Amino acid sequence: MRNYQWLHEYCLNRFGSTAALEARLPVPRSSEALRTMTDDRYLSQLALRVFRAGLKHSLVDAKWPAFEEVFFGFDPNKVVLMSAEHVERLMQDARLIRHFGKLKSVPRNAQFILDVAREKGSFGALIADWPQSDIVGLWKYLAKHGSQLGGLSAPRFLRMVGKDTFVPAEDVVAALKAQEIIDKAPTSLRDLAQVQAAFNQWQAESGRPLCQLSMMLAYTVNH
Repeated sequence: MRNYQWLHEYCLNRFGSTAALEARLPVPRSSEALRTMTDDRYLSQLALRVFRAGLKHSLVDAKWPAFEEVFFGFDPNKVVLMSAEHVERLMQDARLIRHFGKLKSVPRNAQFILDVAREKGSFGALIADWPQSDIVGLWKYLAKHGSQLGGLSAPRFLRMVGKDTFVPAEDVVAALKAQEIIDKAPTSLRDLAQVQAAFNQWQAESGRPLCQLSMMLAYTVNH
């Protein structure tokens, strides 16, 4: 495994200057911003991530105003009351993406958010307080308790709302393989722990957020 200094120098050489590199890197939201984001916005983003999976994002985004309408602005207290028959009727609405499994996930994730809010005060409190040093633990929590949040959906959702996380997308996995941290896409607890440990080390060396380290790592293989 190479250290952060190598990663930094590689990216500087690729983009030519510190300013050019920094302009390409994402900035996570503060814990305060994550905490104050309302539960309806978290449910909307959860649902958006679920519907984006496997589809062109622009197609889903263009239809999202209709989703906001039929799901009551994604107010979890209202969405959780939607009956199975109500969700089935949405399959007749041509404004929506009529995927029954994904439509059913919205009330289920509303219940998930309400359960967390009952325990933590808000869903945002859970997201804000979860330590980046165990971000894979948050992925697993979301996948276990939420609906249709397996695979890359949990880390991609976190990236959407601004929680600092790395995302083991194809380029990042290729870079991790090149540094012999893993030998395949990380799905096992062991491989995820190894990847988390590598990112924790780079973060300790650099002070950078995980999302920036993730993108910098992807740049080492994405030409």
